[in-house]
Amino acid sequence: MSVNNGPAMTRAEFTSLFHEMKSWGDYTPETIERGALNFITPEITKASSAEVKSGVVVTTALPWNTVSGPDNQKPALHYMTEMGDHDDYQPLCNKDFIGVDYHGKAVSHLDAMTHISFDDNLFGGVSSKASVTSLGSSWATVDKFGGIVTRGVLLDIALFEGKDWIEPGTAVHKSDVLAMEEKFGFKIGQGDAVLLRSGHFARRAKLGVWDPSDFSAGFHVDVMELFKERKVSVIGADGDSDCRPSPVAEIHSPIHVLALPGLGIPLLDNLQLEPLAAQCKSEARWTFQFVVAPLVVPRGTGSPVNPLAIF
Repeated sequence: MSVNNGPAMTRAEFTSLFHEMKSWGDYTPETIERGALNFITPEITKASSAEVKSGVVVTTALPWNTVSGPDNQKPALHYMTEMGDHDDYQPLCNKDFIGVDYHGKAVSHLDAMTHISFDDNLFGGVSSKASVTSLGSSWATVDKFGGIVTRGVLLDIALFEGKDWIEPGTAVHKSDVLAMEEKFGFKIGQGDAVLLRSGHFARRAKLGVWDPSDFSAGFHVDVMELFKERKVSVIGADGDSDCRPSPVAEIHSPIHVLALPGLGIPLLDNLQLEPLAAQCKSEARWTFQFVVAPLVVPRGTGSPVNPLAIF
């Protein structure tokens, strides 16, 4: 691990890395909009069921957050539209409305590849300006995903370091991931959903809220080479996978750039991984079946989600 004291990579170096790593040519026109989800074959999904032994189901979503704060500048909405307060007929109905601007720091959500562009490139080299309008996106949208059922792997870097959390600004490197594989007895493989626990919400509960937009723990860019090599399908974290301050000059979210427009790997942001970490520790295993069911939003750049880990 390392603590960022400033950019260690120039924008030019990062741009070169992006074009070196991008996987645009790895898919057919019929499969490219699903990107790395193509690695989750029916055989991979079937094999993930072997992870189910105890039958324990753990949710990894945060509660619906309607309270404004430093990390929730656009609170979710929830109010009642009907409360059964008349008695002229039965049954009476209680109805509510929910709404959310979910691409932030307070809502557990899935980023589709169309969420991020780099130099106007969406995944596959499609122009963002030409594809995304006020009506949404016409390319690589979340409704193309369907349900995601695969093996999940928890990278519990906080536990690995013997801490309740690692501090914001800490970058998790490829060497750290390889060391966690050896210590915890797993190997990341094709189709896996890889989740990073920094202990973000343990720290928040103990020390209070802060704005993680520019101060968060996450992956260093060198991890993405390993994830590409292993054919990882989904990346998630209790932050948004990026380390900040960014290790790349002029690029605020380099992991987002390499994952979404570069490699076509969807991201899960703002997961509550404390209960999952406790279950993994209890069962002394850090792999499980993982189920993500995004809303079917035509032209959507992502979706709120409640991903489930099944042991």
